[in-house]
Amino acid sequence: MSDTPLGAVQAYLDAFNAGDPAAMSAEFAPDGSILDGMAPHLWLGPTAAADWYRDVLTEGAHVGASGYHVTIGEPTHNTTTGDSAYVVVPAGMTFDLNGTRVTQTGSTFTVALRRLPGGWRVAAWAWSKGAQQQ
Repeated sequence: MSDTPLGAVQAYLDAFNAGDPAAMSAEFAPDGSILDGMAPHLWLGPTAAADWYRDVLTEGAHVGASGYHVTIGEPTHNTTTGDSAYVVVPAGMTFDLNGTRVTQTGSTFTVALRRLPGGWRVAAWAWSKGAQQQ
């Protein structure tokens, strides 16, 4: 686990970019939640990160998408109050769609975090889609 909220966000995204749901889950709070534009839109609890990632791969196989990679910019919000933190970062994603590289820009990654024994963990996140360019 990370010593800073932003470090936990980056560690979670590094695990996603590496295709490592176990490492994603290690950065996630046991009672965490995910809100995303992909159905079923909400994942809860200790398996939320792994369940969401499984659904990403399932949806990707259905539409011909793979090779996801997320990058983030400088936070627009990075606030810590005691053992709670709120981080909002501009984000982008690239992926392959039926053999064509697609870039999604102008997205926002909003993350609530909680300091637990051992460090900061993602308690909830939401992704707001930006523009898709091919």
